[in-house]
Amino acid sequence: MTEKSAKRLALEASLAEDPRDSFLRYGLAMQCLRERATDEGRDRLKALIADHPEESIAAYQQLGQSFAETDELEHARYWLELGIQKARKAGESHAASEMQGLLETLV
Repeated sequence: MTEKSAKRLALEASLAEDPRDSFLRYGLAMQCLRERATDEGRDRLKALIADHPEESIAAYQQLGQSFAETDELEHARYWLELGIQKARKAGESHAASEMQGLLETLV
């Protein structure tokens, strides 16, 4: 197990004070991914999506990208396609376009 960074510890402490804060939850998930705590980061993104499926557009994109980086293309496609649907429904065309571009690079 890798040592947690000061940033990650600070995010965890802040989240302990306000566990429902979506911004902190996303930030911690991304910090986990940066620190190569991939499974934990993915799980945190999935939990965020489960709690806020319409408001977590960036989480779909990051999950898709994370799975693409590890050549788990079926999972990457799943999250990107779902994210594209949610982004379009929310009127977030830029996010939908970015996810579509990533999806098209998956072979």
